[in-house]
Amino acid sequence: MFKKRLISISLVVTLLIGAKIIISDHLAKAHTLMVTANYTKESPEGIDDPLWREAQAVQLLVEGREKSTGDNGTVSTWSLYTDDSLYFLFKWKDPTRSITKQSWKYDGKNWHHLQGNEDRIALLFEITRIDKFATRGCAITCHSPADEPRDKWKLATQTVAEKGDLWHWKAARSAPYNYADDAWLTVAGSPTGSYRETGRRKDTGKGGDLINQTEDGTQPLYMQDPLKKPSVPEFLLFEEATKITDYSIFKAGDKIPFRLPIKPSGSRFDVKSISRYANGGWMVMLYRKLDTGHEDDVVFNPMKNYGFALAIFDDSGSDHSKTTEPMTLSFARK
Repeated sequence: MFKKRLISISLVVTLLIGAKIIISDHLAKAHTLMVTANYTKESPEGIDDPLWREAQAVQLLVEGREKSTGDNGTVSTWSLYTDDSLYFLFKWKDPTRSITKQSWKYDGKNWHHLQGNEDRIALLFEITRIDKFATRGCAITCHSPADEPRDKWKLATQTVAEKGDLWHWKAARSAPYNYADDAWLTVAGSPTGSYRETGRRKDTGKGGDLINQTEDGTQPLYMQDPLKKPSVPEFLLFEEATKITDYSIFKAGDKIPFRLPIKPSGSRFDVKSISRYANGGWMVMLYRKLDTGHEDDVVFNPMKNYGFALAIFDDSGSDHSKTTEPMTLSFARK
């Protein structure tokens, strides 16, 4: 009888230890995928603001099919909120600062595109419930089967009742104006300006970029206006550009950006950004009003939780990316 009790106790202890291991692993995983915004009365003024010390860093693992040159498999994430705004700070390793986006280079006779693209980070939130997004994240909306041609990818929800809020920071196209391009996700269609059927829609307002090339695509159409001092070195803003009338002024080695950022406005300009590349990596701060008053944006209520996902792109213009598993944004009570 004693032996039977001893065996029973041993089995119970073994089961409890096993359960503890399982529960611990589950909690660790859940903790990793939970981002909590801490309340602060004052707004952080930038990346180095001491207020960020009040937020707890969460290490978000990202993985995917896209290859990268560096160890950018982890995105350190902080979040804060005030009475009217939500703030994120992201930090990840990337050995190359990619802002070229196929810029033009003159060889003395002809213009050619340089190799290279741009670094990016994107967030997708649920505006209304997206079926299976809570358990599958971006996979349910953003990624298609590996054998599906890129031009067939939908990047869409399944029904019109499902809507997503997409924040897309781009090192070459939105960073010069200190914002993240604000868009929203719905069912697949053929929106104006898109080369394919997709569910991505631009928020109301101006923004984006202009492709800088002549009608035959052999050379740039715009250059920096010599009467205007560049407000953002290394970039050519459309509002500071002028059409090229004399190509003889260029010499071998001259470079001109291929993508010209356009000054954003309206709902498309809701998500502001501050970014810096240093010490082999990016730090990007994104922030927005809790309620923008626009129907194409999610309304954040600190009393609720929100499903979201994150993706990073390394020197890429592709839809391939490294993404997180489904995550939850919660708000610490005041």
